[in-house]
Amino acid sequence: MARVKILEDYCKSCGLCVESCPRGALKIGHHLNAQGFNPAVFDESKQCSGCGNCTVVCPDAAIELYAYAKMEAAKSK
Repeated sequence: MARVKILEDYCKSCGLCVESCPRGALKIGHHLNAQGFNPAVFDESKQCSGCGNCTVVCPDAAIELYAYAKMEAAKSK
């Protein structure tokens, strides 16, 4: 399992991350950022697979991906 963090001040609401997400874990939000755009938001209930598609397609490098499954597995050893 992974978690996505949207850097809202950099997001320009292009929607590329939303289209690229195979699990539909990203959507365009309803609030405005400092630039007047509706930034993407991460829906934790969709369980991100950590594929990284969103980070690759984002033209503004506004997405950080954290893969927790690997960290949790290492802790249990």
